[in-house]
Amino acid sequence: QVQLAESGGGLVQPGDSLRLSCVASGLTFSPYVMAWFRQPPGKEREWVGGIRWDDGAAYYGVSMKGRATISRDSAKNTVYLQMNSLRPEDTAVYLCTAAMSASSAYSPWGQGTQVTVSS
Repeated sequence: QVQLAESGGGLVQPGDSLRLSCVASGLTFSPYVMAWFRQPPGKEREWVGGIRWDDGAAYYGVSMKGRATISRDSAKNTVYLQMNSLRPEDTAVYLCTAAMSASSAYSPWGQGTQVTVSS
């Protein structure tokens, strides 16, 4: 059974940076893509961005484009979300997920890690 575990969230001030990690375990083969979503309190889940596993090509949603960088360490089955210039509106539960093939839905999902941006 594939499981994902996020870490690295916490309380930061506006303008700070933060790097989130997501470790995949139980993999028998590499995923096609891994992606990050976030869900602010009381709002709908939002796509932050993702990364194609084979070549590391990354793509981003509008809200954090220019402030977020997604990378991966294939040897560790880990994907990272580097976030800079954080704003209070970035406060959310951040979740990672994976699609195991080009035709697969996003599954499984991690439990999420809380990021709070406040002064």
